Amino acid sequence: MTIERFVDAHIHLWQIRHLSHIRYPWLTPPFSDDGPNGSVEPIAHDYLPADYRGDAAGFNVTKIVHIDAGAHPEDALAETRWLQDLPAGPDAIVAFAALNNTDVEGLLAAHVESSKVRGIRHILNWHPDPRLTYGPDNLFDDPQLAKGYALLAKYSLSFDLQIYPVQMAQAYEVAKNHPDIQVMINHMGMPVDGVEAWRFGMRKLAELPHVAVKISGLGFVDRNWTADSIAPLIHETIDIFTPARVMFASDFPTDKLFNGYARQLQTYDELTTKFSRQERDAMFAANAERLYRI
Repeated sequence: MTIERFVDAHIHLWQIRHLSHIRYPWLTPPFSDDGPNGSVEPIAHDYLPADYRGDAAGFNVTKIVHIDAGAHPEDALAETRWLQDLPAGPDAIVAFAALNNTDVEGLLAAHVESSKVRGIRHILNWHPDPRLTYGPDNLFDDPQLAKGYALLAKYSLSFDLQIYPVQMAQAYEVAKNHPDIQVMINHMGMPVDGVEAWRFGMRKLAELPHVAVKISGLGFVDRNWTADSIAPLIHETIDIFTPARVMFASDFPTDKLFNGYARQLQTYDELTTKFSRQERDAMFAANAERLYRI
């Protein structure tokens, strides 16, 4: 079988060389092998729509969803406005906003002035292992986070949820209290500590009908993954959420650190042959169109 059409639900674009008003601290030297991604030096250069299309050559990518690319927090609105006007740019934008900021509502209101904005991502990954954590604190422990999260409904914004399994119980409580805010779990829930805690947390989150999941970021789980090694995780993710709430995504160019675009999509294709044509279209395209409203 082949993928008839693909709506890529998770990509990043940036212009480092000539776009001085948007800063990307994580793409700025000096580079280090420490941290969840290892060294990001191989992708620390401009990545624009033409670069993405080059990587995706041979696949029928019909639409793309841009997820915040780690710009400096003060540059989040500039990133949104740049993407909104970018020729051949994304069909939908998921912007950054620090939900634990007491002044976050002003930024949300400014983001939605751009017609392509559909949601917000505030990376919340916290882990007791300093090599894995994205920040020093688990922001779910900050009461202000829940207050900021509640504002998303006012602006008809979804939330891209990027966490580790150790945080899933807290994420469930926040999401449960706001059934009117669509949630997209990023990168299969990033099971970096094995599958038991991940399985329990994902099943709990899947109890909420307004929670969906993106299968992407395979390298975060295993930098040396193969189709055989990653198959159980992908299949269990689909079993937990059903094809109606699963989206495949490339996470390019970040995932270029771990694998090629074609290898990734061919793996997705190979591992979903048992599903019907309608189910495959849902996971590869229609769910992203519906959930991101494009």
